[in-house]
Amino acid sequence: MALSDHSSCVPGDEIPFPEIVELNVGGQVYITRYSTLTSLPDSFLGEMFTQKNPKGLARDTKGRFFVDRDGFLFRYILDYMRDQQLVLPDHFPERGRLQREAEFFNLPELVKMLQPKISKQNSLGEEGCQSDPEDSSPITDTARNLAGIGGSSVTCGNLGPGVGSDGRRSGFITIGYRGSYTLGRDSQTDAKFRRVARIMVCGKTSLAKEVFGDTLNESRDPDRPPERYTSRYYLKFTFLEQAFDRLADAGFNMIACNSTGTCAFAHDQTDDKIWTNYTEYVFYRE
Repeated sequence: MALSDHSSCVPGDEIPFPEIVELNVGGQVYITRYSTLTSLPDSFLGEMFTQKNPKGLARDTKGRFFVDRDGFLFRYILDYMRDQQLVLPDHFPERGRLQREAEFFNLPELVKMLQPKISKQNSLGEEGCQSDPEDSSPITDTARNLAGIGGSSVTCGNLGPGVGSDGRRSGFITIGYRGSYTLGRDSQTDAKFRRVARIMVCGKTSLAKEVFGDTLNESRDPDRPPERYTSRYYLKFTFLEQAFDRLADAGFNMIACNSTGTCAFAHDQTDDKIWTNYTEYVFYRE
């Protein structure tokens, strides 16, 4: 990809850094312009890349400049340094962590943008029903809109993912699995299915634990708080029907499902094809 030539404010022979800089931030590789990294001179990166001698800076095995911070959140730090604007996805769940990254990179204006704003628009009724800014969802947004229309007659107890009359919380749980099967020439032979290797669970931690209990394997995300969401849990059994039974017993209903598949030849000498698919089932409890 051709890159347009931007002249720097400092003559090229005085810059000890290349015009295009490669960064390794927590294992994630980023490539950006030197002018972007120095756009805010008082920031951590601005001071880092205005040194006269870069030999003292940490590098990885491939010579990229290394910064030991969250590599996934750094994309938003870099976006901010490009034009000093904050653009986040809808219902962004990592505002608190991103604010901590902004503090480390010494970006005070970005820190202010990320600080939670408490106002009448963010409350429900007279007392207000404050929600976790990191757990916002379309359901809670609808609740806020209803509160604005209905006034104080709308209460926290009957809006959003709250608690029903039977004491059970509403919410979504998604079940996903990867499977494969082998199909012979022209589909004339029976398909040979392989067993499901792992059933994955996505959703709020408290709901997943309520439904699946001891059959839930939490080893990949052991310290997740009850009100946070996770996509790293999986079940200790491999029978989809067993998972569906548990969800049904807990009052969940399937509302959607989707599947994708890819095909490849099993062997060069045969026409057998291996189909690999990923399928998800979405369950909801009111």
